[in-house]
Amino acid sequence: MFKLGKFIRLVPHPVFLGFVNGLAMVIFLAQLEHFKTAEGWVTNSALLVMGGLILLTMAIIHFLPKLTTAIPSTLVAIVTGSVLAIVLNLDTKTVGDMASISGNLPDFAIPNIPFTLETLYIILPYSIILALIGLIESLLTLNLVDELTETTGKPNKECIGQGVANTVTGFFGGMGGCAMVGQSIINIKSGGRGRLSGFVAGSFLLSFILLFSQYIEQIPIAVLVGVMFIVVIGTFEWCSFKLISRVPLADSIVGISVAVITVFTDLAIAVIVGVLMSAIVFSWNHAKQIYTETSIDEKSGIKTYKLNGPLFFASAQNFQSLFDLSQDPNEVYVDFNNSKVMDHSAIKAIDKLAERYQKAGKILHLIHLTAECKLLLKTAKGLVEVNVLEDPTYHVADDKLA
Repeated sequence: MFKLGKFIRLVPHPVFLGFVNGLAMVIFLAQLEHFKTAEGWVTNSALLVMGGLILLTMAIIHFLPKLTTAIPSTLVAIVTGSVLAIVLNLDTKTVGDMASISGNLPDFAIPNIPFTLETLYIILPYSIILALIGLIESLLTLNLVDELTETTGKPNKECIGQGVANTVTGFFGGMGGCAMVGQSIINIKSGGRGRLSGFVAGSFLLSFILLFSQYIEQIPIAVLVGVMFIVVIGTFEWCSFKLISRVPLADSIVGISVAVITVFTDLAIAVIVGVLMSAIVFSWNHAKQIYTETSIDEKSGIKTYKLNGPLFFASAQNFQSLFDLSQDPNEVYVDFNNSKVMDHSAIKAIDKLAERYQKAGKILHLIHLTAECKLLLKTAKGLVEVNVLEDPTYHVADDKLA
């Protein structure tokens, strides 16, 4: 409704790479728990059986598509590994050993909670946090899917769909959910492209829970671990190792930081930190790009500063140091044609410059500023020379214009 999906474009590519790699590591580390028992790590024959099933599963998923794509290789691998374990009576942990997945259809029920402000104060913060985490993960997954399928998704539609689905499922006792990278990649690798594949997957999952849970519970955990290892291999951006030496150091640090934070905290914090780090790097780099070219008219003695680069909060201090007030003549022009005034800090910097020249008793002219800049200026407002044909038109980020 608020079209917040468009803000995913603010996530830089290093953050996206870090998110993907971090998520791959999280999936990998989660599988290692299946190599443990109550006594410690799996050893001896149990380890050999588990390792054999994992390797068999990975081999089928990798090589079968080279022979035929008529049947999803993941499905063939799961069925083959399960049948082999049952026929050979292999001593290995199964889904049923972890938990029972059998169940019934849920009943509709309105949540029995007091609808008061006190309840809202408790629920609202967690609701917003969970919604943001779900949306961030879903939108980043959508970006990954778009990259794999060379298509363009619709972020706002995905946000609305996820919100409606989570609202409805709450009336049936369900938990909130969002897009999952692992399942999405398995779907794509199996040939799924449209929404039909997601609908069919959900329908089969429901039928397994209601009708075929006893069969699903016989699937060896090792087979599922093998599937997830393939997901890890397909998810991790191996090209990022080559990029480390080719991209700016700051981008490499951002990507690595996001991956590490994803592993040790959660996705939302990692992405937010990554975006903030990228914003700081961007501001720092652009703050150094502001400079002036000076010229003096031999006849009139008027000096002109031609400003180049963006003028905003990070470059405002450098802007002040570009002017040699003590050596300047009595009349000075500052040309903003090759610059852009970005925010309120830039406006204040121009006003401060005007004050300095006024106190020194010198005349300052400001040319090629927008009408919006003139409106926001105080001290320097009367120094702006308007040229309708030459003056640029752009907006300044300032609360006074809201």
